[in-house]
Amino acid sequence: MEIYDTEEEQVAAIKAWWKENGTAAIIGISIGLAAIFGWDYWQDYRKAQAQQASALYDELVKAAKANNTDSITKIAERIATEFSGTDYVSYSRLMLAKTKAIHNDIPGAKAVLEQLIKNGDKELANLARIRLVRLMLANKELEQGLKLINEVDPATTESFAGQYDELTGDLYVALNRPDQARTSYQSAQRNGNKSSVLQMKMDDLTTPEKQEATK
Repeated sequence: MEIYDTEEEQVAAIKAWWKENGTAAIIGISIGLAAIFGWDYWQDYRKAQAQQASALYDELVKAAKANNTDSITKIAERIATEFSGTDYVSYSRLMLAKTKAIHNDIPGAKAVLEQLIKNGDKELANLARIRLVRLMLANKELEQGLKLINEVDPATTESFAGQYDELTGDLYVALNRPDQARTSYQSAQRNGNKSSVLQMKMDDLTTPEKQEATK
């Protein structure tokens, strides 16, 4: 920086700099302020949206506890319409699918879960797929259930591997294929599924040695 001998020289230098660069400086400051306040506004907007969606989801949970199917459907649709940018859309769809399944609207429940599998994030898509396969198991769509599990990409399902293996075992049991069911249950245990229910399922499967002894 130049060292000026007098205040007059300093003022003259500032005026000259401002004449040359003032417009660009104003524009830069304006853009900077707009970015800051725009970001703050966006953050506040998202926070408000999340709070409103959360309150509406609480209403959905209450409607589910009261078994009010009409309210569940309307609230889920409202969340999807008004708060499409929040995770509550997926949560409400899971609740809606559960309600439809309870009321034996199996095609409707499947349609909701299939949409989640297609459009949900990784975690919710896996959860929706597991619930869909359980519906298939309950409705004796056993081969279709196995096919849906086989289409899963292992790289995106690591934390769900134990659940998928157990569900595969359940499908094999229903298909009367105990050896494959046992293998799947053992794989579920290796993948971290340590539930007592899984162990009971394994215990219910007669070992090959016992099968031979009963012949």
